[in-house]
Amino acid sequence: MTLPDLTMNDVLRPDWRVSPRVHALVTTRNGGVSLPPFGTWRDGVDGPGGLNLGKKSGDDLAHVEENRARVLRLTGLTGLDEAAWLSQVHGATVVNADDALAAAKRGEPPVQADASVTGKTGTLCVVMIADCMPVLLCDPQGRAVGAAHAGWRGLASGVVENTAQRVASLAGTDMSALHAYLGPCIGPEAFEVGPDVRDAFMKAVGGAQRDEVANAFADHPVNAGKYLADLPRLARLRLAQLGVTQVTGGDQCTFTRRDRFYSYRRDRETGRMAAMIWLADDNGPL
Repeated sequence: MTLPDLTMNDVLRPDWRVSPRVHALVTTRNGGVSLPPFGTWRDGVDGPGGLNLGKKSGDDLAHVEENRARVLRLTGLTGLDEAAWLSQVHGATVVNADDALAAAKRGEPPVQADASVTGKTGTLCVVMIADCMPVLLCDPQGRAVGAAHAGWRGLASGVVENTAQRVASLAGTDMSALHAYLGPCIGPEAFEVGPDVRDAFMKAVGGAQRDEVANAFADHPVNAGKYLADLPRLARLRLAQLGVTQVTGGDQCTFTRRDRFYSYRRDRETGRMAAMIWLADDNGPL
């Protein structure tokens, strides 16, 4: 069975106004070769054609490699060795994507980190997601870019702040000049959390900010003592503290859009999507 190749209709792209040197996309679950439970979901039925990019998901590794190759072909870059795949640990460590690539080319395991940055043309900063929120960052002139994997643990630990600081430093600008895109994640109507999650964010702020953070947690309508957390809202508050006001995205829910996205919390056995950002010449790929 020949499955259709990945197209631009199968991915999301940030709706930001920045230099044409900045290229970015977020994959969905569609456009690949993976089979159920890593496949597609159409009309209430599992089917082939899933774009699972996670090697540790339990999927056929040959399918994952083909899916990754399809994504790289769509970017127009030359090979899999251009993408700085990370070993994500829900932390706040940021690495230089070029260093991560160099380590991979030496045959070393993927670097443990939850974000990467680069100021080099043609290097892909990549994070994988299946409910956690990807945050893509760039300066408007296209001098540096970064990608952060921001689940609640990473967000509370400062992964967005750390990534923004590194991107701004590479670009030679203030963090307030950066643009941010919030990719698909589990939405505020589905993200049930306990008081430990709320406490982790409340302890990190003071004064008037506490009210704003508290408002990002709604009492669960059924489960007493639980909350519904608004991850994009929490990210916007963190970015606002850095002076970053050019923020788009944050309106796509992975949990509720089974036809579009993988979701670990919904399905447990599931695939992984990826958010990617890179720099190219003005007439470069995409």
